[in-house]
Amino acid sequence: METQETISHIAGEEKAGGGGSLALFLGLYLLVLAFFILLVSISTLEEVKSRAVMDSLSSTFSSIFPPSTDLTAFTSKEGNVLAAQQFQEQITNIFTTSIQVEKIEVVQPGRKMRLSIRSDSLFFTGQTKIRPAKVPLLDRIVAALSARHLGLRFDMELVIGSEYAGGKSLPIGQTLGMARAGAFAREMQSRGVPPDSVVVGIMHGNPDEILIWFYVRNVDEIRLKFGEGVFFEERNGKADDVKADNGQADKSARP
Repeated sequence: METQETISHIAGEEKAGGGGSLALFLGLYLLVLAFFILLVSISTLEEVKSRAVMDSLSSTFSSIFPPSTDLTAFTSKEGNVLAAQQFQEQITNIFTTSIQVEKIEVVQPGRKMRLSIRSDSLFFTGQTKIRPAKVPLLDRIVAALSARHLGLRFDMELVIGSEYAGGKSLPIGQTLGMARAGAFAREMQSRGVPPDSVVVGIMHGNPDEILIWFYVRNVDEIRLKFGEGVFFEERNGKADDVKADNGQADKSARP
């Protein structure tokens, strides 16, 4: 009898100990789960880095999986939309992998995008000479602008900030910003960019900042206005514009 009571007592202690271990395990599990939930809630998504990672994965796995042989019918309009989106994705990938970008923003999907970079990241400090390490970046931009889809054209506008010379007037004489804009235009032209695809200029703003706009335009919708280029007509007077104060026109030039 005593032996049976001893066995029963030991079994009871084992059951009690098992229950405590289970409770401890569940507590640790819930604690870890709460920790990861907290990490997700305070994390922020960086679109530029995420897009760069996705582009890298796409380029890697596109060479592994064979292309589909199924025929897909596209209308001309659908083809233009896809080409415009592909151009914006290509530009994003070019800049995020080649130069330090301050900001990239798609203003109108498939139509217009803008980005900003530091002047010294493209030019030598205080000089008009483009850094040799950035020359491949220019070649990739030229290739992207030259790969026009049927019925579309890809355009670029580079604007360098400049201080007012006096009052509310931009400088008339040669400045570092003007010289840099001209040097960029000549370099792009020497590398074979379509002459009607690039406009450069200066505007009131931070001289250390370069704003670059990329446009996707339908050839049939392009309207030239007397006294102003194709590029600036879409920016002037818009709420999302970065322009000179009081609507003063930018000083621009084509290559």
